[in-house]
Amino acid sequence: MVSELGKLLTRKIAQLKFPDVLRIEPVSTVFGLDRGTPIDRYYIEKFLEANAGCISGRVLEVGSSHYSKRFGSAGITCEVLNASEDNPDKTVAGDLTDCATLPESSMDCFICTQTLNFIYDVGSAVAGAHHVLKPGGVLLATVAGISQISRYDMDRWGDYWRFTTASLQKLFEPVFPGAVEIGTHGNALAACAFLQGLAVEDLPDPGLLDRTDIDYQLLLTVTARKKL
Repeated sequence: MVSELGKLLTRKIAQLKFPDVLRIEPVSTVFGLDRGTPIDRYYIEKFLEANAGCISGRVLEVGSSHYSKRFGSAGITCEVLNASEDNPDKTVAGDLTDCATLPESSMDCFICTQTLNFIYDVGSAVAGAHHVLKPGGVLLATVAGISQISRYDMDRWGDYWRFTTASLQKLFEPVFPGAVEIGTHGNALAACAFLQGLAVEDLPDPGLLDRTDIDYQLLLTVTARKKL
């Protein structure tokens, strides 16, 4: 039986015409998932690949262990954080905003991709990320800057925030003092393509995404280390 998600992710192969700048309806309403690789995912995966050396030991990831297994070192122990009873892969049943539900100082690395946008009490979530890390442990987080609303998340638990380098610095620095590195990814072309729902495969040259314009912060990354 084909799942609802499986139907959603069936790639559409209709050819696009460039430029099509006056269209009102987007090419895809699901971030380009139905066309190929979403543009934000391109940046997420490049970030994790660049920081693969940090993904070692006991690694916690939100929702699944997909990125832990893909980018992690040999011999890692994968843990999955989820508050939902419906996730069979979870090994840690906790709420990131409630430290009392989280294992303290237990993880060498915490991969937290595209999660903080959907947590209203985002300050407590950052404190929770710090709480689960061992001294010397590393948080690898990504958040949306320029983005459409995620209707799936909005209808279930809410879609609350879009971030900038300035807001992330204010958010993370008090919790990880002197140990935060924030990166930004995107440019005008990437932002327009992403908002229209184009996939990486739709672009004439994926390398166009690699030029960074700090005024078009499509995806932001956070590397934060818990002090020893």
